[in-house]
Amino acid sequence: QVQLVESGGGLVQAGGSLRLSCAASGRTVSRSAMGWFRQAPGKEREFVAAITGSDGNTYYADSMKGRFAIYRSNAKNTMYLQMNSLKPEDTAVYYCASSYYVANYGSPYEYDYWGQGTQVTVSS
Repeated sequence: QVQLVESGGGLVQAGGSLRLSCAASGRTVSRSAMGWFRQAPGKEREFVAAITGSDGNTYYADSMKGRFAIYRSNAKNTMYLQMNSLKPEDTAVYYCASSYYVANYGSPYEYDYWGQGTQVTVSS
């Protein structure tokens, strides 16, 4: 059974940083496409970043480029999202997701397992 467990969310002031973690069990992160999405109240789930399984290529939503970094630890079977220069508009519940095969990394419909989410709140 695949389980994804996020952690690392919290309250931070604008300009601050947070690192989110997504610990996987039942699935090897180095053999899976892994992604981060976020959802703010009243809004649709939004793509943040993704990392491919075989070669570790990374993809980002335009608004996250240069501020966020996705990476993984194969030894810990964990994916991370380092978030810097946070803005109030980054406030959302952040979810990690996984799939063995993804054609469109930005589409939430491509992922078959999801974590429960972790709240990130950025105060102005």
